[in-house]
Amino acid sequence: MSTEKIRTINGKELLQMELPPIRFIAEDFIPQGLHIFAGMPKVGKSWLLLLLCLKVAQGEKFWNYQTEKGTVLYLCLEDSYNRVQMRLSEITEDAPESLHFAVMVNSLSNGLLEQIELFISEHHDTNLIVIDTLQKVRDGTGDSNYYAGDYKDIGALKNIADEKGITIIAVQHRRKQKSDDPHISISGSTGMTGAADGSYVLVRPDEKSNDAKLYIRGRDIEEKILNIKFNSDTFEWEFISGDTPIADAMKSDTVISAVISYLKENGEFMGQASELVEKIKLNVKGNVLTRKLKRYENELKKIGIEFVKNRTGEKRELLLVYTQQ
Repeated sequence: MSTEKIRTINGKELLQMELPPIRFIAEDFIPQGLHIFAGMPKVGKSWLLLLLCLKVAQGEKFWNYQTEKGTVLYLCLEDSYNRVQMRLSEITEDAPESLHFAVMVNSLSNGLLEQIELFISEHHDTNLIVIDTLQKVRDGTGDSNYYAGDYKDIGALKNIADEKGITIIAVQHRRKQKSDDPHISISGSTGMTGAADGSYVLVRPDEKSNDAKLYIRGRDIEEKILNIKFNSDTFEWEFISGDTPIADAMKSDTVISAVISYLKENGEFMGQASELVEKIKLNVKGNVLTRKLKRYENELKKIGIEFVKNRTGEKRELLLVYTQQ
């Protein structure tokens, strides 16, 4: 039996590759990949996710986040079609044909992955699948190695999300024990959050309150805390405000502050990152500057600075334009 050779790519080739950008089903909010959405029972997870699914299927904004229109599959496995119909009719009078529901599917070990792949093959523009709840598609094997089981199940769903370039959201409950970090309270072992690309945790201060916080953390998004409110008249979660640590981080970053000052004075810059470093007269390397620009790209756009990377031969150039002079 011959051993298959490991496929590799060297560092130079990797840096020169033109890779597609991360896909977002909701801009700056939910990227492609496998994400955990957690909250206590009856906290309003299903209402929030139903609204998200509807907006993505319609291609309309979810709160202040622009969505990518596509086919959506919502596996509402703790509900009946009657209950789903009731909820859907409360938030819309015109649901699109691209929004699909199922109340019964196979388990992960008995064909769910194949069912998902078949659905995607029949709906090529699928970009979002919600599994509500994850526990409904898992098998109670009694395995004492919870970490391995959690990592395996989440990893299997993540493989499909990565291969197809879509977003899969798996709904999970939270433990009752209080924690300073809501993400740690997600039910299951660290293998679950470790294998996932991101986690979204919905927290209400108490059962009677319509106010809540949505804690967001992921590999391809900046950490956020959103203040939201459930409107009992429209049955929709409404965006109130956002606490985004990245905005504060950008303001205190001396390198980015120097770039902003330069652009406000000169209007634009085109050239290599190392050349911009010389102009702003800071002791950092060009690749560090590029990484910072990429990290704060969306925040810079909000204050009128457009950032584009170009490649000419082996040279990588930046184009920065200040549009609000």
